[in-house]
Amino acid sequence: MTEGHEIEGGFRGRKIAWGFSGGIAAFKACQALRLFVHEGAEVRAAMTEAATRFIGPLTVGALTGAPVLTDVLAPQQDMFFGHLDLARRADLVVVAPATADVIARLAHGMADCPVTTTVLAARCPILVAPAMNVAMWENPAVQRNVGILRGYGRYHFVGPASGLLADGDVGFGRLVEPWEILEAARGVLAPKDFRGRKVVVTSGPTREHLDPVRFLSNPSTGRMGHALARAARDRGAEVVLISGPTELADPPGVRTVRVVSADEMLEAALDAVEGADAFIAAAAVADQKPARYEQQKVKKTDAPASLDLVPTPDVLATVSRRVHDLPSRPILVGFAAETENLVENAARKLREKRLDLVVANQVGAEGEGGFGARANAVTLISEGEPNEVLPLRAKREIADAILDRVLRLFEGKAG
Repeated sequence: MTEGHEIEGGFRGRKIAWGFSGGIAAFKACQALRLFVHEGAEVRAAMTEAATRFIGPLTVGALTGAPVLTDVLAPQQDMFFGHLDLARRADLVVVAPATADVIARLAHGMADCPVTTTVLAARCPILVAPAMNVAMWENPAVQRNVGILRGYGRYHFVGPASGLLADGDVGFGRLVEPWEILEAARGVLAPKDFRGRKVVVTSGPTREHLDPVRFLSNPSTGRMGHALARAARDRGAEVVLISGPTELADPPGVRTVRVVSADEMLEAALDAVEGADAFIAAAAVADQKPARYEQQKVKKTDAPASLDLVPTPDVLATVSRRVHDLPSRPILVGFAAETENLVENAARKLREKRLDLVVANQVGAEGEGGFGARANAVTLISEGEPNEVLPLRAKREIADAILDRVLRLFEGKAG
């Protein structure tokens, strides 16, 4: 896995055409391509002649599991119309790395290599990841060509990043990280059905400290909540993510509020829910906390035999009470992690907290996902609709299914 990215599986069934142009960043682009394959995408590749001097077509073919288009005039490859086949099949074309030369050819409609012919024949969105020397990137001619492509509407750019370049210069020109290409592609492909809406998501555990080094918590990693935040962002929403302590990176394009305790999460939630269209409480908030916080570490010899505990605030119930009578209250979504009587307990939570939707998942059952897993199996429960059982699948796919249900709830309110 690449730093900053969680494998989510959200590209299952997607067809990606990948164009390699010549540059040392082609090696890094292979890592990005590999991420797409791991996410379930079917990837086919085309290479310029210069690209084949940096990485071999056999390498790229081994990563994609398919023949690589390297010559549009080579019928012996059984790909005489390969560029058209790649373009027709693709949901997205990724050009990475994109050199100044290839960007110029695309901007002026030239079709003289496998990459440019594939891009010009495509009717789908094009994602371009530039990589070149900083002086070349800053050249007015290159910037004009980038502007031309942006003006067409179908071309989307990710990067370049700033940093140490292969030739020793420092500045903009580096190919962005592999996970950034993946995230950009996810955003390009996602429907923008949440555009103009504000979504607040809570994520991760809380920690209720006994002293500066000990605390009560749970095994939540925040993967589900973060997946929801990224999915809502990709679908056009303004997203506020309220995250307890996790090892996950803050998602780009999302306003992340870091908290530790249930009290801090409640304060942040009440502030963020103002003007929200949906409030999704995916955090695993601790139910109890020590009655007293010790300013100094409690020594082993002084530790009590038992702890006095008091309830923490119920974040979701408090938010529900705060917004329930508002004329334009947000859709309220809760999670129910249960070890028994899954549907019954989740339905009770739906009624008692006056929620619109509960996402119920069985914890502790083998093969059912839950805390720490990269996949989950859940049941969606809401009033007036049959329960929807989602079998074990990647958390990103679960996140999109939850947002699909929230979208239907929006439509129900509007109707």
